Amino acid sequence: MKTISHLIDGQVVAGTSGNTTEVYNPATGQQTGVLDLASVEEVDAAVASAQAAFESWGKTSLATRTKLMFAFRNLVTENATELAALLTAEHGKVLSDSAGEIARAIENIEYACGIAEHLKGDYNEAASTGVDVYSVRQPLGVVAGITPFNFPMMVPLWMIPNAIACGNTFVLKPSERDPSAPLFMAELFQQAGFPPGVLNVVQGDKLAVDRLLDHPDVKAASFVGSTPIAKYVQERAQASGKRVQALGGAKNHMVVLPDADIDMAADAAVSAAYGSAGERCMAISVVAAVGPVADPLIDAIKVRMEKLTIGDGTNPESEMGPLVTKQSQERVAGYVAGAVEQGADVVVDGRDQNFDNDGYFIGVTLIDNVTTDMDCYKDEIFGPVLSVVRCDTYQEGVDLIKNNPWGNGAAIFTQNGAAARQFQEDADAGMVGINVPVPVPVGYHSFGGWKDSLFGDTTMYGPEGVRFFSKAKVITSRWPDPANSRVDLGFPTNQ
Repeated sequence: MKTISHLIDGQVVAGTSGNTTEVYNPATGQQTGVLDLASVEEVDAAVASAQAAFESWGKTSLATRTKLMFAFRNLVTENATELAALLTAEHGKVLSDSAGEIARAIENIEYACGIAEHLKGDYNEAASTGVDVYSVRQPLGVVAGITPFNFPMMVPLWMIPNAIACGNTFVLKPSERDPSAPLFMAELFQQAGFPPGVLNVVQGDKLAVDRLLDHPDVKAASFVGSTPIAKYVQERAQASGKRVQALGGAKNHMVVLPDADIDMAADAAVSAAYGSAGERCMAISVVAAVGPVADPLIDAIKVRMEKLTIGDGTNPESEMGPLVTKQSQERVAGYVAGAVEQGADVVVDGRDQNFDNDGYFIGVTLIDNVTTDMDCYKDEIFGPVLSVVRCDTYQEGVDLIKNNPWGNGAAIFTQNGAAARQFQEDADAGMVGINVPVPVPVGYHSFGGWKDSLFGDTTMYGPEGVRFFSKAKVITSRWPDPANSRVDLGFPTNQ
């Protein structure tokens, strides 16, 4: 059984705290590894390594940073198959889904490869007589990332490439549930030629998180996870004077209008609700079916659900794998039971499907006649459960999104351009899809929702990621003839 530990100052090092936790294969329920959990002293060692590395890395030329980032990008691409296998072994998602996650992660590395362009400042010559004004962006120092189990490769690479390309050094605290892929990614980072200490990985639990949030040498913290923890991270990080970006949970709605193509909408609903077993913050968990579209849409969704193959993610025929833990499996089953008790109609019950082994499997569920006071609507289930809320009008569908506490993503399916154009204005969410169910932005835009889906200073990756991981400085420059120098207590004006 393998032991998974930390990467500090360019080397994989065994844990010394004596505290460990188990790592499992969700498809079998079998333990596959032991994870060392960092002590405060080990977190401090990682931060100290990053701080020491920053003294030179922050002054390294853009040309060198770009060259190394390209080398890292190439190594991730070359090792994509092994990385995908590690993801599937510890998260449970199917191999094709793991490969897709890595492909989206590479987009963010590629964006950071253009850091020389992204860090360009502005220049005004002769803003005043003999005075030039220009701006630059400089690194913050040591920054930290705290990342979730559902995208153990992609989310760290939402943060790391931009942060390091901007001249910062980084301490990553990945999820305890699937730590092997991010650790291997960090080893590839060392192989690319980055100096020791530029990227450090500490495995850990709340103790490690709190130490990173409190550490005086950590200048910024980036987080993705549930809304309660995102609020906690924001408050604790800001209390210690840090910049913070903290992405929380979601309840994403897909409004389907009566003119929508039923087959296309059903394909999209099934794909967006059950991909990655619903364990993603951009999953569609509510279909707002407007008017007469509800019955034919539900029938079409049900037909597609019955054809899905659920099984071990390593099986090429599997379209959906298990949930990440036994607790997640039980939690999802509890929401389905609660929906029945609260009066909803369970059209397809994922609890009825049997599986051959002790993995954390549950079938896909479709619930009709859901109302906004039901727990299956109010809570983020984070599993393969799709709720249908029947609406009489377009406005009712829009109001569902407006009145929901989350504002991550929203989508509309329609063949009416005017309705689609109106929806992109009306939808109270940070990311909107028009006939696109999961509107995750490409790497050169930025990711982030509104309301209880985002806390802190900025959204993530792309242009906002560069702004978050750098600070602006404006320089006003004048080279006058010393013979004309004099004391002037008046307020400076631009002449």
